[in-house]
Amino acid sequence: MNALLTELENQPLVIELLAKCDFPLAGKKVSCAVSGGPDSMALLILAVASGCEVTALHVDHSLRIGSEKESQIVENLAKSLGANFISKTIRVEPGANLEARARNTRYAVMPADVMTGHTADDQAETVLINLLRGAGLAGLSGMQRNQRHPILALRRSQTHQLCHELKIEVVEDPSNMDKKFLRNRIRHELIPLMDAISQRDVAAILDRQADLFREDSMLLDDLAKTIDVTDAKLLAAAPIALARRAIRHWLTEIYPPDAATVERVLEVARGTTLACEIGSNREVRRSQQRLQVITK
Repeated sequence: MNALLTELENQPLVIELLAKCDFPLAGKKVSCAVSGGPDSMALLILAVASGCEVTALHVDHSLRIGSEKESQIVENLAKSLGANFISKTIRVEPGANLEARARNTRYAVMPADVMTGHTADDQAETVLINLLRGAGLAGLSGMQRNQRHPILALRRSQTHQLCHELKIEVVEDPSNMDKKFLRNRIRHELIPLMDAISQRDVAAILDRQADLFREDSMLLDDLAKTIDVTDAKLLAAAPIALARRAIRHWLTEIYPPDAATVERVLEVARGTTLACEIGSNREVRRSQQRLQVITK
């Protein structure tokens, strides 16, 4: 066993943080998305310390000069921990929606169950982003606590502290300071302002609120599933919040509907109109008190 692995076994901070994580049982094969930043490097370290058989996945977006060197930093840590390492290079062209396009392209080349290094601070930022975009209860629930997000209960300060104590070389991504990205402005401007105004740790509050929103959302989902969405009269008589959720679940199998589409389907259920467009060259039509999806 190498020196770093030996150090992990008895490192007090590692033991403390692992108690808050959601890794699977020791020996389980897992993949970790590792960019080289402190959060993802901490994810890699803690996944190995948990006893999992880990593969570190690094994706080079080809967006910065010298980005290929970041792959080497991740590989060095993976090897020192006895983890497997895979590097992929993709090309994301500069332009509008860069952050979203890079994220989508990155996840497209990784396993669906890849673990990510999102922390409670990321959760707080996600809740605020979704709030500003007008998201409903599901959006305000943020990311779910599960084995895809095993360090979601940790704070960003803790992942940075772990890398510092273990003297881990990390990648400093300059785009994390770029104010043209909404998340960065929320991270560096909005949350500190909210902290100052409330004189509280707003990220911790938002993280707890996300858990409460998620529990409420799950209950409403379960109740909505009891509604036969094709029964027009039953759907029209159902509580509006449950009716909307039932329609969303039904149509998501075809294409996730926006709020306007859900309202149009409700009008069909109520008998206000006979049919409505739902996209993808389909419509919902009412016939003999039943709703059907019809391909035009």
